[in-house]
Amino acid sequence: MADFPGKVNTQTSSSQFQTASHVQVMNISFDLNFIKSVQGVLLLVEIIFGLLVWALISSAEYWHAPALGWVLFVSITLWILSTVLYIMLILSMRQKLSSVPWPLALLVFYGVASVLYLTAFVANAVSVSRFGGYNFNHMAASASFASFVMGIYIGSTIHAFIEWKGDGGNAAMATVPV
Repeated sequence: MADFPGKVNTQTSSSQFQTASHVQVMNISFDLNFIKSVQGVLLLVEIIFGLLVWALISSAEYWHAPALGWVLFVSITLWILSTVLYIMLILSMRQKLSSVPWPLALLVFYGVASVLYLTAFVANAVSVSRFGGYNFNHMAASASFASFVMGIYIGSTIHAFIEWKGDGGNAAMATVPV
């Protein structure tokens, strides 16, 4: 009976564990802190309002204004890329793909997205006057949401720039021993 504590194994074989910032289920870890971070909230807002932009345009007679094809292309493409990025970041891909310079990659993504949404917003706003009645409301709302999404992408670009500058902007410096 004296050697009983030495024979007891307190480890379990469960594949689920939880910490304050990560939850792991079957070798997939979820970064719960990302959901509450500024970057996570901004990305979620971009996804939701980006969906509204392309849903409003595609529900109207967008083929009457050729510029709206560009708006649809930009809004749908960035909606898909933002959704994939959100999934990647919530699944802790920053830690799993450590060879990717994430601060720089996010800065480039958000910078390009801001410029593309700027052009989409301008094309959308200019095309609103071609529509009347029911379609006018859709186009006006989509232009308003496009300006909002453009502003959020610009905010994300600023946040990514601050994160990139705070990181030093050089991925090689993180691996050099001091």
